[in-house]
Amino acid sequence: MFNENYATYREIRSQTEAWQNALDISRAASLPDAARYEQVVFTGCGSSYYLSMAAATLYQELTGRAAHAIPAGELLLNPQTILRENIPYLLVAISRSGRTTETIRAVEKFVSENRGDVIGITNYHTNLANMSISSLVITEGQEESVAQTRSFASMYIAATAFCARMAGRRDLLGAMEKLPQIGNWLINNYESFAKEIGENLNFDRFYFLGSGIRYGLACEVNLKMKEMTLTHSEPFHFLEFRHGPMSMVNGETVVVGLLSESNLSHEKAVLNEMHALGGKTVTLAESDADISFESQIPESARGVLYLPVLQLMAFYRSLAKGLNPDRPKNLTAVVQLEL
Repeated sequence: MFNENYATYREIRSQTEAWQNALDISRAASLPDAARYEQVVFTGCGSSYYLSMAAATLYQELTGRAAHAIPAGELLLNPQTILRENIPYLLVAISRSGRTTETIRAVEKFVSENRGDVIGITNYHTNLANMSISSLVITEGQEESVAQTRSFASMYIAATAFCARMAGRRDLLGAMEKLPQIGNWLINNYESFAKEIGENLNFDRFYFLGSGIRYGLACEVNLKMKEMTLTHSEPFHFLEFRHGPMSMVNGETVVVGLLSESNLSHEKAVLNEMHALGGKTVTLAESDADISFESQIPESARGVLYLPVLQLMAFYRSLAKGLNPDRPKNLTAVVQLEL
């Protein structure tokens, strides 16, 4: 198959093996007591920052303890706007390579100033893993391609399992064991749908809507569309989309909704309005959606299921535009700077 020539395609298709690896690693990891920390900061760059956003909201939802996400560059350059004195922090640093300059420097600064403890989530046994009191290293998530797909999903599984364990939610860990099986089913069942939307070059702009624990995921799939296809793409919270951005919706627009259970009626109302404006809407949800998970996994533990089909959509659009999805323009797999 021609698609198999691309590392990105192989990595998207094989990612559920990395999901299982992430579950195994997360279950065995030694983790501190959540009660030791007044605040938890998740940090990373690019996709890893969007993962941090998704993880921070999930951590606070599950544990009831304060958590927020900060780009590693901001944590390095402007820590006074983020960290308070004499507060016990837990820093969860996320990096595919474990070598991203801003992330490593931010962690070094955090440790040197005795701000608290560090947990690392990565795909390689490199700098970040060595600097952490505990590290979740998902080696099956390693990639050849530049744009994160398998790596992101594997680290998000690890972050989800981390949040569940810190909250004492062993029930969620048990439910997550079904994720690889459901993920394979989604990829096989909806690849043709992803191809149909992705190859339609009559669409010239994409908007990804997600709220709560899904907003960081909306940011990530937006980035995949932008990186791989050089298409105008933006993420928004559902209700925010009405406040200006909806002016861009027309017959050449795709609005993708990462639907929740608790706010389903409000989110569908937004999508119905965008459809009335001429936009093409695509929905992802547990059931009754264009892409239905049918997983019977609790909502807080199944977030990774939003990713594979939308990754495939970006892959097919990249090919349709004559681009190389493995090597997005102007990008490298690891960003290393002189700081």
